[in-house]
Amino acid sequence: MIWLYRILFPFVALGLAPTYLARMRRRGGYSRGFSHRFGAGPVLPPKRSGVPRVWLQAVSVGEVLAIEPVLRALRSAGAEVYLTTTTSTGYRLAQDRYTWLVAGLTYFPLDWAPFSARAWRRIAPDLAILTEGERWPEHLAQARRRGVRVVAINARMSDVSFRRMRRFSLLADLMLGGIDRFLAVSAEARHRFLLLGVPPERIEVTGNLKLDVAIPNLPPDERAALRRAVGLPADGLVLLGASTWPGEEGALLEAWAAARAAGTAVALLLVPRHAERRGEIEALLRAKGVTHHLRSLGPAAGPCEVAVADTTGELRALLQLADLVFVGKSLPPQREGQTPVEAAALAKPIVFGPGMGNFRELARDLAARGAARRVDDAAGLVAVVPALLADAGLREQLAAAARQWHRDNAGAMERTVAALEAELALARVRPRP
Repeated sequence: MIWLYRILFPFVALGLAPTYLARMRRRGGYSRGFSHRFGAGPVLPPKRSGVPRVWLQAVSVGEVLAIEPVLRALRSAGAEVYLTTTTSTGYRLAQDRYTWLVAGLTYFPLDWAPFSARAWRRIAPDLAILTEGERWPEHLAQARRRGVRVVAINARMSDVSFRRMRRFSLLADLMLGGIDRFLAVSAEARHRFLLLGVPPERIEVTGNLKLDVAIPNLPPDERAALRRAVGLPADGLVLLGASTWPGEEGALLEAWAAARAAGTAVALLLVPRHAERRGEIEALLRAKGVTHHLRSLGPAAGPCEVAVADTTGELRALLQLADLVFVGKSLPPQREGQTPVEAAALAKPIVFGPGMGNFRELARDLAARGAARRVDDAAGLVAVVPALLADAGLREQLAAAARQWHRDNAGAMERTVAALEAELALARVRPRP
């Protein structure tokens, strides 16, 4: 099967290249290190005796943020980590935060044999770690060829991937067969891996690393300064749209307008998932005739009605300004959802739509525990948001439930680190590739 994948890959890649390159151009930041995509990362120093080298792949911003404790633990355990990311936003964030923690940082190579093999020769890891839904057939084949174990941490299976793999069993074997150990986020994820043919001894439920997130609280003066900088009024409530997708900004504008019409003093803070959509969002705000400010333009000259945080890596700080949080990519036609974990960790009342497929268990549990409200569509959002903004007591109930839910679900990092330490012990006694 891997040979068929190798034959088809260049043709599929060429077909997708125009879309991929256009997206790269919109998002920017890919020109530096572009050769990394072809396996030409920086040459690393020779390996040191007794120091295992780990290749850790984290896709984008969410995964890069989640792995910080893992990086620290691997360093403390005496390993050196070579970190790769897929997106330019993830790369920039890793560069800002982790250069002192890692032996190298590049983009993940295209998953075609010549490029992947080139990267493997340069890095020569003793252990490979993939995060969440990362499963690259050639990457796994190169690991198997070299006798290097592969561990999937925070391992999960999206609805779309699960349906495809159940339909095509050869695809499941190609994508999962080369992974030696799955550290699953939940019992449901474990069940899905079992249904796809992964032997039970390869899977253990360690929990979701993102639930162990610890977000430092901004001091009051820093919160006030951030509020001024993004253009929010000094007082009044803040409705925040977290990681919004097309169509959701319009629904939030309607909900915000309904709340204001009901007499609630509230500003709207939009944090789009992709900052390059700023032009589209600004056109919407102009059409609505509301005053607004784009954070990418620098500090606001004064307060406005709607602030747009078209930047990257600031969501955790911006969430601390919110009185009510809507979790994006969850209103129809979106179905996958963005993570509600940061908002819950900060004890914020949460609202999301029905499309939380990637976080189904978390969303279901949050709603069942009274920590979040689920709405069916944009009309439901317009009905629920004004009511929550008008009721401080109800918002505090949701916030308290979110805080408790987050505390009750801690511990994934400790279990994950213990499993990785065992893998490092194995790597130390195996012949080096």
